[in-house]
Amino acid sequence: MAKNNKKTSRFWYWTLCLLLVGVFALFVWYYKTNQQQKLTHWTPPVAETNNQKQSSESNVVTSYHDAVAIAAQSVVNIYTNQRVLQNPYMDDPVLRRYFEFEGGLPQQEENSTSLGSGVIVSEDGYIVTNAHVIEHAEEIVVALNDGRKSRAKVVGTDPESDLAVIQVDMTGLKPLVFKQKATQVGDVVLAIGNPFGVGQTVTQGIISATGRTGLGVSTFEDFIQTDAAINPGNSGGALVDANGELIGINTMIFSQSGGSMGIGFAIPNSIVEQVMNALIEKGHVSRGWLGIEIQSQLKDPTSLESTAGVEVLNVVENGPAAISGLQIGDVIVSIDGKKMTDANTLVQYVARKSPNSVLNTQILRNGDLQTIQIKLAERPSQNELLSQAQDVSPDESDKRLDEQAQSMANMSKEERAQLKRELLELLELEKRLNK
Repeated sequence: MAKNNKKTSRFWYWTLCLLLVGVFALFVWYYKTNQQQKLTHWTPPVAETNNQKQSSESNVVTSYHDAVAIAAQSVVNIYTNQRVLQNPYMDDPVLRRYFEFEGGLPQQEENSTSLGSGVIVSEDGYIVTNAHVIEHAEEIVVALNDGRKSRAKVVGTDPESDLAVIQVDMTGLKPLVFKQKATQVGDVVLAIGNPFGVGQTVTQGIISATGRTGLGVSTFEDFIQTDAAINPGNSGGALVDANGELIGINTMIFSQSGGSMGIGFAIPNSIVEQVMNALIEKGHVSRGWLGIEIQSQLKDPTSLESTAGVEVLNVVENGPAAISGLQIGDVIVSIDGKKMTDANTLVQYVARKSPNSVLNTQILRNGDLQTIQIKLAERPSQNELLSQAQDVSPDESDKRLDEQAQSMANMSKEERAQLKRELLELLELEKRLNK
């Protein structure tokens, strides 16, 4: 009898233990599920498996259909609309100066519609695109690959990298997987977007180069170059690999005709991820700032002597560099052990550091190598940087405009009235022609 009671006690003991473990597991699952629903830090989608999508037994690829079928679900068309008050003759500086004396040129209200592309990167409706695609937009409409449409709201923009994040309130979205392996020159890529508004289109090419900088299209440049055809309307679309995984965001082309010439550029995933997280979490991007003006040391490409390093041309008063003791004429050789081969390398390195980071900086001063510590501040906005710039005297073109304006001011009342009548007649004629 005692033995039976002992067995019964053990049975209920282990039953209770299992019940407690089950309740605890249920609590952990419920907590994690609720936490996942609150997006505090966006992470790029990654592939669930590393299985090769193409056969390794043959180097011959007959179709990229599977890759396109995966990626096309995540690429959207973006249509923007804005009302603008403008007059075609206001682009003429002479006429603009004339009408300043006459009370202004009559304005015409027009609807300006533009198009671009975007990439779905989250089931929560986040879409990444180029900042210039949605610039000044009063209304943004997103068209999905399956035919659905929705208005979108702007989460944040970063003109300095030409990236923006918008969001739609839709379900059943397919975020595009980010490629985790490094992109190499020669890799096959596919560009997906909406060129010239003809509809979603796929073009194929290879990676022509990586790390392209100094193009002058944005403040922070680290472009992927490709010969896959990219045309107006492709901006903000996806550049994917042969497995349909995202490599970068198509952003611009080099062209003398306005069409593709086999030189296109995309913003790589590393920058996209950094900017997206900042825009989603804070609405803006915080970057490190040294407070200096610089130029590359390389001046004579035919010279066999090493000219690596970045020369300091100016130091902002009370800026991080000034506080650390950096001086005009110093040559920055390396930062945190990384050689600064040119100005673009330095700008990119500092921009990817967060404010308050401390940089171990090696400099060359009067022929001697020295090491200083620089604590970064937060980079001011572009407008703040422009406002800090020193005023410059007007150039020759401004002087000529002033002379033209002065000659208009010296016109007789009858001459100005006659000129105004002729211009208004031209405006009326253009209205009729445009109807």
